Amino acid sequence: MNWVQPKTFTFATPPELFVLESGQRLGPITVTYETYGRLNEARSNAILIAHALTGEQHAAGRHHPSDKVPGWWDELIGPGKPFDTNRFFIICSNVLGGCQGTTGPSSIDPATGRPYGMRFPVYTVRDMVRVQRELIAHLGIDRLLLVAGGSMGGMQVMEWGVTYPELVDGLLPIATCGRMSAMNIAFNEIMRQTIMLDPAWQQGNYEPGKGPAVGLAIARMLGMVTYRSDHVFTERFGRRIMDMRPDVYYRMENRFEIENYLHYQGEKLVKRFDANTYLYLCKAMDLCDIGHGRGGMQAALARIQAHTLFIGVDSDWLYPPSYMIEMAEEMGRLGGRADYWELASPHGHDAFLIEFERMRPVVASFVQRLAAERGCP
Repeated sequence: MNWVQPKTFTFATPPELFVLESGQRLGPITVTYETYGRLNEARSNAILIAHALTGEQHAAGRHHPSDKVPGWWDELIGPGKPFDTNRFFIICSNVLGGCQGTTGPSSIDPATGRPYGMRFPVYTVRDMVRVQRELIAHLGIDRLLLVAGGSMGGMQVMEWGVTYPELVDGLLPIATCGRMSAMNIAFNEIMRQTIMLDPAWQQGNYEPGKGPAVGLAIARMLGMVTYRSDHVFTERFGRRIMDMRPDVYYRMENRFEIENYLHYQGEKLVKRFDANTYLYLCKAMDLCDIGHGRGGMQAALARIQAHTLFIGVDSDWLYPPSYMIEMAEEMGRLGGRADYWELASPHGHDAFLIEFERMRPVVASFVQRLAAERGCP
């Protein structure tokens, strides 16, 4: 696979600031991204991959001697895989407001020389997509063969289809929604509060590396519970406890294995993610509504021209299949091209990051169909 190390693209320098959906202005904006494969002469083989909440631009790895870090969609991106890098040019960027190189709350505010923190403007999934559009134009790409992603990535997929219907041939939204539900907003608010009530948060003005580690870890613990299923937790951990010795068994600090797992996941995220960024990304997800300002969900879905394959997960209770089935059926009634496939998995919401063997043939078939329709070699 032709490997390109992470790159950056900076645009919208003053006075031509980027205008967010809220009307606030931001700039300059730097986008960090990776690409895999080569853009063909006709520039017709570009596929954009959108990441989820705590993901980043490193969607594929372990394909180059210098890269020792696995990508989060390694099993789908690479030579001979559904997103075949021998045929397609794959792009993945860290979203606007991220903390892996793209301008966000942890970035330096040129006006103050300090991290933006909570002075960073609230942005939306629609803003993320508009920034991605700037990147695509920078790369000389007029039209995308496909936009694909799960969870928050799936929200970006849907926004691409509605915001830029003439620029996309195919959409692959997985385990996602077209507008955030009340329950998901509730979970996000609990996670935000765990961060903001940590004394180390300091109204978002903490020093790099000294933020609300406890609050962010607890937020991640709650998130991990919503990403999986009761079946998986029962099978993996059951009621096993760390220490069965009689003099330890009844101690408060003696953890069940599931507790230990959650603490590990929380501590792991703290090492690589910024707390303010987590707050802003959750807010962007809460504001997700493809029908906002467009006359509602039906009017938004009517704008989509791309062939769309929705993938739901039968055990996903965070973004249940009904969300995607509803959109697919509505698109069908409106004359759009929409299909739905349900992934049978015990893994819950995170199945799109786990069940590669089951997903691979379905995703590959859809990509091949789009390539054939466009005449992409």
